[in-house]
Amino acid sequence: MANLSLEQRQLCDIQGRLFELALKNRYDCPAFMETFMNSRTAAALDDTYDRLQWAGEEYILEELNDEAGGLKEAGTLYSAEMMYWAGYTYRYWHYYTGESSKAIFRTAGAETMNDCWLGFHTFDVEMAIDDLKELYAQNAKNASQ
Repeated sequence: MANLSLEQRQLCDIQGRLFELALKNRYDCPAFMETFMNSRTAAALDDTYDRLQWAGEEYILEELNDEAGGLKEAGTLYSAEMMYWAGYTYRYWHYYTGESSKAIFRTAGAETMNDCWLGFHTFDVEMAIDDLKELYAQNAKNASQ
């Protein structure tokens, strides 16, 4: 298991709570996840240090809403547990592999995370990430055949 610092683990938790907060605000979950993971806001969280990292999930959500010109409301809603898991896992993934949020989302988008959550959320987070990467590689291989 990666030796994440306390601060990195706290940021994983903040991002998990951010995803839950998006659900509580009734934002379309797949659209929120795509908007966030491809945003300057997520890129700032990928940096070694950015003031946004310690702003808290409410402020981060406001920043993202401003950046996106308004987040899509209603639509598809996922469970709170899945949203937390996805947010936490995405941030952990960045620390585990060094990949950007954009690259991570290309590998495992909202639908993949929702489809895999039930089976993967009980795994060690690194095992879940490795399995998500393997699933992507298998799908890419099958698509090229």
